[in-house]
Parts: sequence; C-alpha cells; structure tokens
Amino acid sequence: MTKPFDGGISRFFEDDAPDAVRDLIRNADKDHISNPDFPYPDEWSKTPYEAALADLQIELAKLQAATQSDGQRIVVLFEGRDAAGKGGTIARFRENMNPRHARVVALSKPTHTEATEWYFQRYIRQLPAAGEIVFFDRSWYNRGVVEHVFGFCTPAQREAWFRQVTAFEKLLVDDGIRLFKLWLTVGRATQLQRFLDRENDPLKQWKLSQIDVDGLHKWDDYTTAIDETLTRTHTADAPWTVILADDKRRARVNAIRAVLTPLEYAGKSAKAIGDVDPLIVGAPDLRHG
Repeated sequence: MTKPFDGGISRFFEDDAPDAVRDLIRNADKDHISNPDFPYPDEWSKTPYEAALADLQIELAKLQAATQSDGQRIVVLFEGRDAAGKGGTIARFRENMNPRHARVVALSKPTHTEATEWYFQRYIRQLPAAGEIVFFDRSWYNRGVVEHVFGFCTPAQREAWFRQVTAFEKLLVDDGIRLFKLWLTVGRATQLQRFLDRENDPLKQWKLSQIDVDGLHKWDDYTTAIDETLTRTHTADAPWTVILADDKRRARVNAIRAVLTPLEYAGKSAKAIGDVDPLIVGAPDLRHG
C-alpha cells in the first residue's frame, strides 16, 4: 500500500521520534492510553460511553429546538493539537442535529483576495444568524499557533492579531453570541500513534497533510506558541476550556457537557448532562501536552 507523503509519518517514527515516545507506542496495549500524564490508564469502556453520549445528544436536540425558537446564536470553536479529535468531536455534537441550522466551518487556505482583507473578515462571514449553531473546525486562532510556527505570518502581524483578538471576541459576546472556545490536546505519543493509524488506513489518509508531517519535528515550537496563545487570549468574556483528549470517548462526552452545562433551554436535564470531569477539563493551566 502506498503511504501518503512518501511515508513521512512512519519515517519520523523510525528515525526521529524521541526514544521515550517510540517506546510508549511500541509497548502500548489495546485500549491503553499512551500518555503517562493522562489521569486514566485506559480508554473509557464502550457501553457507558454510548449511554452517556445518547443522553447528551437528546439534550443537544433540545438545545437546537430552543435556539431556533428564541433566536440564540451559538459559536463553538474547536482548536488544539493536530490529531486531538476535533473533527470526531464535532461529528458527535451534530450527529442528531438539523444540519441546516448546525453547520461546520472549516476554512481552507485564504484566497489571494482573502489574504488582503482584515484577518478576521472571512470568519465574520461565517458567524451564526438567529437560531444557528456554528462549529468552527479551526478558526482565527491559526494565526496564534500554526501560522506562527511555520512562519506564515510575521511577528508584527501576530502581535497585531493578539492586540485585536480579545477585543474582537468581546464584541461578539457583547452582541449576544454565546462563544465557547474548546482546546483539545493530546500527548506526543498519542498524536504520533493517531498519525500512524491514519497513514496506514486508506479511508483516513485524506486527513493527513504535509503540515502534519512537518509539524512532527516542531512539537516544542508548538508547545511554546500554544502556551502563549492560551495565556494571552483566556479572558472573562471568552475563556478557554482545555480538554485532555488522549481518550476520544471521554473528550467527546466532556466537550458536549462543557457546552451544555452553562446554557439554559426548555426541558434541560442536569441529570442527563452529568458532570464535567475536572481531571480532564479545565482552564489553560491544566496540563495540555
């Protein structure tokens, strides 16, 4: 089988991955979490996960009905480490929602015209109207991390972005938009294992990009950029919720809980929602890989 990018993921694993990371992957048992800092040693069992998810998806359906009735505007922004499970978590949010009113925004590289616009302009065009829930699969935070790490923006451009982003988000919140910022993160061994799985699965190879391959060599650069970005953009108006996502099942359930818990809507069941797990969900000072 032909591997994408000339087998760049496998080559990094064999030649360049830190010995400790390589050992964690080689010695991992089925269902065992490869990140020794994750608070649970094993993946959550399928039966309780599916039961919790089913209850939460009913609550999401209630939320959507209420949102369409009262005209709320909700934005759920997903950011995080590559392969942290953003897309899969969004899919569980939307699985039983009306896609006409719960849409995903996953913007590609800016066009020539968009590159000449105000940085936030193309994101503004995607904000929700009354009754809509919008899920951003990556967002205006590209500038804080990915663009910076790969030199796609200048330090001056990034600093200007830092000066504007918190004011921009305050304007959204002041205008009535409910803004949730979720940062999903995984340990280095977990990320590499997921990349290896994608590289070897013809149905998932499309998820890989050259940025993913090149980014494997930039773990520390990413960490520094992430630390600064989360610290400087965590505000009272638009706080970050960090989710340790080495276990996809726990991450998905707790991401939904983190969004549903502070919202009010008809028929809300606190029992069905359950409690957010404080061991894997918290503010930016929670360990994030």
